[in-house]
Amino acid sequence: MAVAVEELKAGGVVALPTETVYGLAADAFNAEAVAKIFEVKKRPSFDPLIVHLARAKDLAKVAVVPEELQDLVKKLTKEFWPGPLTLVLPKTEAVPDIVTSGLPTVAVRISKHEVMRGVAKELGNPIAAPSANIFGRISPTSASAVLAELGGRIPLVVDGGACGEGIESTIVAVDMDGGKPVLWMLRPGPVTREDLRKFARVAKPKEGKGQVAAPGQLESHYAPRTPLLLFEKPEDFVPEEGKTYGLLSYRGEEKDGYVGRHEWAVTEIMSPGSGKMSEAAVRLFHLLRKLDESGVDAIVAEPVSTARLGAAVMDRLRKAAGSAS
Repeated sequence: MAVAVEELKAGGVVALPTETVYGLAADAFNAEAVAKIFEVKKRPSFDPLIVHLARAKDLAKVAVVPEELQDLVKKLTKEFWPGPLTLVLPKTEAVPDIVTSGLPTVAVRISKHEVMRGVAKELGNPIAAPSANIFGRISPTSASAVLAELGGRIPLVVDGGACGEGIESTIVAVDMDGGKPVLWMLRPGPVTREDLRKFARVAKPKEGKGQVAAPGQLESHYAPRTPLLLFEKPEDFVPEEGKTYGLLSYRGEEKDGYVGRHEWAVTEIMSPGSGKMSEAAVRLFHLLRKLDESGVDAIVAEPVSTARLGAAVMDRLRKAAGSAS
C-alpha cells in the first residue's frame, strides 16, 4: 500500500480493490491527477466520479449535509458504511469541479475493503475512483481483469483478491421532497431498495434534462466488445444462420427455457443450480468477460428476477445490451 500512497501523493493514478469492483484511483483534491483518470479511462468529462473516504468523520471534507437531512444521513452511514452505498450530497468548495463534472453535488462512500480505506487514510485526502477499465466496458472484479483492460496505461495495480460484491455500489441522492426526506435511486446495487425503505421513502429520480447526476446512469455501460442480447422470453431469440452464440445463464436450468433453446458454443452459469442472486452478482462481470473472450459472434443473457439484488443485476445487463452494436 505504501507504494500506492506515494504514487497518489505524486499526482499519479493507481488501481485499488474495493468490495464492489476495482477502482482507478487519484487524490480527489488534486484536479490534475483526477484529469488523468478521465484520460486513462477515455471517460467523458460529463460523467462524475465517486469519492472514497477513509472514515465517516471525513464526510465534512467533501460534503455539506443540510440540517434537515443530518439525521437521515447519520442513520444511513451508521448502517451501511463501510459498505457499497454511495450518497449524493451538496459538495464543499474543496472538491474540484472535474470530480463532480461541474455539478453542485458529490457522490461519496466508504469502501468495506481495507486496502481502499487504508490508502485513503495514509494519503490524508479522499480518493476519486471510478471502475478501473476503459469507459463503458465490463467492470473489473480482479487485478488480472484490470491488467487486461489497462495494462501499460497505469503504473500500479494493487492486488486485493477477487471483489466480494462483484457489482458497483448503490447510489442514492439524499434530498427533501414535499417537506420530507427522500432517497432518489440513481443506480441500484448491493444495498437494495428494500434495505433503504427502512430509513426513508425511495423513489425514482424526477424527469430532468438528461443530466448525469451520478456514475453508471448512462443507458450504454458495462458492455463487452461482443454484442450482448437480452430477451424477455426464450422464444424471442431467433439465431442468425452462420453465427455462433454464447449463453450467460442464471442457474443453468433447462426449465428456464434458454439452455435447451439453442446449441450454444459456450455456456457460463452465474449461480449453478442454486440460483442465488448474491452469487450471480459476484460472478456477473467475470463471466461476461470470459464470454467476451470466447470468440463467439454474440452473447445471449438470460433475464433474472428484479426483486431485491436482482434489480442491480438486470440494470447492468440492460445497460450492457444497450452498449453492444
